[in-house]
Amino acid sequence: MSIGTRNPRRSSGRSTSTPETASTTLGPVGTGGGQPWSLVTVREMVVKLTDRNFLIGTGLTLVLLLGAMGFNAFMASRESTSKVAVVDQAAAAVVTAAGAQVAAAQEPHSVTAATYPDDAAARAALTSGDAQAYLHRTANGWTLTSDTRTDTKLSLYLSEVVRRTALQENLAAAGTSWDTVSRGTDLRTDLLKGADGQEQSHAEGVRMITGFVFAMLFYMAALMFGMGIAQSVVEEKQSRVVEILATAIPIRQLLIGKVVGNTILAVGQMILYVGVALIGLSFTQYRSYLGMISGPTGWFLVFFLVGFLSLACVWAVAGSLASRSEDLQSTTTPMTILLVVVLFAGISATGTWLVISSYLPVFSTVTMPMRLMNGTASWWEAAIALAITMVFAFGTVMLGERLYRRSVMRTGGRSTLREVLRTAD
Repeated sequence: MSIGTRNPRRSSGRSTSTPETASTTLGPVGTGGGQPWSLVTVREMVVKLTDRNFLIGTGLTLVLLLGAMGFNAFMASRESTSKVAVVDQAAAAVVTAAGAQVAAAQEPHSVTAATYPDDAAARAALTSGDAQAYLHRTANGWTLTSDTRTDTKLSLYLSEVVRRTALQENLAAAGTSWDTVSRGTDLRTDLLKGADGQEQSHAEGVRMITGFVFAMLFYMAALMFGMGIAQSVVEEKQSRVVEILATAIPIRQLLIGKVVGNTILAVGQMILYVGVALIGLSFTQYRSYLGMISGPTGWFLVFFLVGFLSLACVWAVAGSLASRSEDLQSTTTPMTILLVVVLFAGISATGTWLVISSYLPVFSTVTMPMRLMNGTASWWEAAIALAITMVFAFGTVMLGERLYRRSVMRTGGRSTLREVLRTAD
């Protein structure tokens, strides 16, 4: 069927007789002879950008994102000091040694000793909050006294030094030394590839978190904007506005405008979130991982564009199958299930399943950037997966456009996919 011809049709006993368009030109009055879909695109974007719920949701997400990163950066950079009360030089030496170990570990924490004249003054310092703990000798050895609760980290700092000090004193009394009895007892660690184990652990944690964020962002954006497309379609259908629009522009152009408008908004919002996240990351202790994340993030944005586009027309079809807003829950259920499966694949897929899913359309939006970040995929593999997704997107757009034209003008109740497929153009 060519655009610009009138095509009355009936199917399944339902009234579907509507004009494809009211003129033989693509440029109706008021568009300056341009493509009508551009006018629909602008309308979709303006409606969304002036929607209070959309703006508030976007703003809150940005605030939460910045707040989480700011809090993380603040906690990581905030230095704390534990003041330990002592009443003699032996206890002060233990605290000083513990403080040296903490400093050597480059932790944002310091342990210092505060000397008081007697036991009563040290306990008074605990009560007033001038000291966080009181280290002193008792008949059974060393005791760390706190006011209301024991600082577990401080206790760990001091326990090793106390143990070593006590052993050295006992060994000296026995006529030997710590170096003699401890020779050959130290266990050192090594890696075949010579990389630092702690650094590898941190990098793996960053990869896992980033993969989870990719999956969650795609799920939320695809669901929100997809449901927005479906809701817009069914509202126009329920209010018969689509019949008025169909007299001015082709149905195909109306669908293109909806898809393009929502795709631009979805990708724009995603770029905003990702950009803010990367900028915020540069102010945290994880800034050294920006190079590892930035490349896969760029691929994620490209895959997101194609992946969302491959689903946009299907969301429009889901909306056109419904005759009222209440029907959307049933017509959009398959799409929601698909997004949930993609979310779980992005979170939990490993090994062979991760490799297979990285080449599957829609799934590759999340899993291929994860493989790129893990170093298990090369750029040419990502290019192949992207080409597969683009072919899939072309197919879904063509099929979705045909089904949309067949179903959006159908009245008399909710349509089924089987009925629409049997309807002739």
